[in-house]
Amino acid sequence: MNRFPASKKMTMSAVCIALCVVLPMAFHAIPNGGQMFLPMHIPVLLCGLICGWQFGFLCGILGPLLSSALTGMPPAPILPAMMVECGVYGITAGLMMSKIHSGSIYRDLYVSLPVAMLAGRMFSGISKALIFAPGMGIRVWVMASFVTALPGIVVQLVLLPSLVVFLQKANVIPARYPKKDGMEADK
Repeated sequence: MNRFPASKKMTMSAVCIALCVVLPMAFHAIPNGGQMFLPMHIPVLLCGLICGWQFGFLCGILGPLLSSALTGMPPAPILPAMMVECGVYGITAGLMMSKIHSGSIYRDLYVSLPVAMLAGRMFSGISKALIFAPGMGIRVWVMASFVTALPGIVVQLVLLPSLVVFLQKANVIPARYPKKDGMEADK
């Protein structure tokens, strides 16, 4: 995605940061909707996947911070660990997409996305254990990060690759593997 100008990356990042505020508001209308569906993770991961690690990191830090300031979600005690988790999501998603070039956009996304999701959860757990919530045990972390969050994990794995491909086909972002000889290279 080298042909994606910085100005467009900034614009896309701003849209993703705004989505970090708007999506949680919609999902928090559902009881435990935020914890189950992880709506803030979607725009952060998307930003890292399509704009690169620098913009993904900024989205991961600024999205939760702005959302907390404007809506109170996430609440102040949860905010620092959420910023760590989302920041790592953005960095890892962007770095993985810059390093993985399998010839298929779907393969690249399905390698990059789970690695980013796992790295963010690991760093969040470590930061909680060492700094933000030292009394939290591994069982609580596993329940919150994997069991309760399973619907959100599934949504991310289904939605994000399709969304990235859709944005490419709609020419919103440049194609990762441009067409060659009239055939689409990223099938």
